[in-house]
Amino acid sequence: TRVMGLNPRGRTNKIYTLDSNALFGMGNPLLDISAVVDKDFLDKYGLKPNDQILAEEKHKALFDEIVQKSKVEYHAGGSTQNSVKIAQWMIQEPHKVATFFGCIGTDHFGEILKQKAAEACVDAHYYEQSQEPTGTCAACITGDNRSLVANLAAANCYNKEKHLDVDRNWSLVEKARVYYIAGFFLTVSPESILKVAKHASDNNKIFGLNLSAPFISQFFKEPLMKVMPYVDIIFGNETEAATFAKEQGFETEDIAEIARRVQSLPKVNKNRQRIVVFTQGREDTVATVGDKVKMFPVLDIDQNHIVDTNGAGDAFVGGFLSELVQEKPLEECIRAGHYAANVIIRRVGCTFPEKPDFQ
Repeated sequence: TRVMGLNPRGRTNKIYTLDSNALFGMGNPLLDISAVVDKDFLDKYGLKPNDQILAEEKHKALFDEIVQKSKVEYHAGGSTQNSVKIAQWMIQEPHKVATFFGCIGTDHFGEILKQKAAEACVDAHYYEQSQEPTGTCAACITGDNRSLVANLAAANCYNKEKHLDVDRNWSLVEKARVYYIAGFFLTVSPESILKVAKHASDNNKIFGLNLSAPFISQFFKEPLMKVMPYVDIIFGNETEAATFAKEQGFETEDIAEIARRVQSLPKVNKNRQRIVVFTQGREDTVATVGDKVKMFPVLDIDQNHIVDTNGAGDAFVGGFLSELVQEKPLEECIRAGHYAANVIIRRVGCTFPEKPDFQ
């Protein structure tokens, strides 16, 4: 499909071609089960109001209990899948610009995920296995905070040899120009991430990674730092940035300074300068532009209009990727990210209206 790129002032940029499978994502496909809970519920399971953790034995009963709550919503989720789904929504046409790989179970929840991916026009190629059920993520919402508890189950079973390395799947990886993987996948298949990251680097394509959660920088430091030299764009929020800085011994809590330090970490592909993008909720987004660090104000929103911040970070990345894959400048990518996040926080879960009105 030939698309004419328009910038906001109506001048045409160069013509680029937006093909199917141009954007590739790989991660943990999870069925989100979201419900509004109270502080007692969080305390009962030892949860912080705004956090994301992997389920432990003590959380098993949480999933049953949250489903018994009066109002539960199910959505196709998982961080990377959310982002590529939103990128595809922002792009609209052609369909299947976004590809997604991940592992599901051969069960009812897996069928729901397949159906939701198809509805979102994402080209999902799941690795299906019957040892573990499809992964779920409980989103425990209190006010405008959300505590996420992920039970990876099948998502944990992704197998590089049985899926990524298979020719027909790898050919989809080769078709892509932009790659994005959330840091959460470092807990599942770091070797799959490295294979994709090296392919991107060797072919001067763009590889994006998200810091995803404080525990990734803390407990998966080694696989994270193995991938970092191949990362062209690193995303994170202020908490994740601060944790990363602490773990790396940066000895600063200044987000702009952390962005500078992350940008200058070793990098294999010297043709692309690393871009660092840190969101800070309602505060300005911090991003490296060339050698400078700039602040980008988010869109104003009446606090009363915020329904649920679950998925805001994923939405920001999705918006960003939708413009990046169309070779738009960084400022436009960030503007699209802010737009998408602004839409998502007005709704329950990582859901969106039929069409975007991003200009």
